[in-house]
Amino acid sequence: MQTLLRAVRLFAMVAWVGGLGFFAFVVAPVAFHSLSSAHEAGVVVGGTLRVLHWIGLVGGAVFYVATGLLWLRAGVSARMEFAIEMVFAGLMMAATYYSQFRILPAMEVDRALAGGVVESAPVGNAGRVDFERLHILSERLEGFVFFCGLGVVFVLSRESHQETVES
Repeated sequence: MQTLLRAVRLFAMVAWVGGLGFFAFVVAPVAFHSLSSAHEAGVVVGGTLRVLHWIGLVGGAVFYVATGLLWLRAGVSARMEFAIEMVFAGLMMAATYYSQFRILPAMEVDRALAGGVVESAPVGNAGRVDFERLHILSERLEGFVFFCGLGVVFVLSRESHQETVES
């Protein structure tokens, strides 16, 4: 059972962090450099981000439950690493939830206020100004989630190393 829980949580976190990396370093740059307009690229990136958020929220919940079960069975010394992983995963899920259910819907409202195509709206348009503010916040939150995920992966790698050394 312990091996299955460890495998499930590793898969969940690697899928989430790998998806974030692929999104940030492949999908978004390719969309903005290949498609004919920033609007089209934004539609692709926004749609992809919504799916990625669901992968993160479901994967994060699976990770959290599996780690919690391992924490319950662990000795005192191992519980600290599980607790660190759970704190990082909780922060990741909170930021992802906020982005999915607060930022992205607000950006859609701003897009409508800007006339549907943000880059065509005047620079001082309220919808465009707020859209751009939220876009920066969204990028920062995604970066935060990505680096927290790398932290979890690092702690997971230490955990595996410690088991090998102690065995």
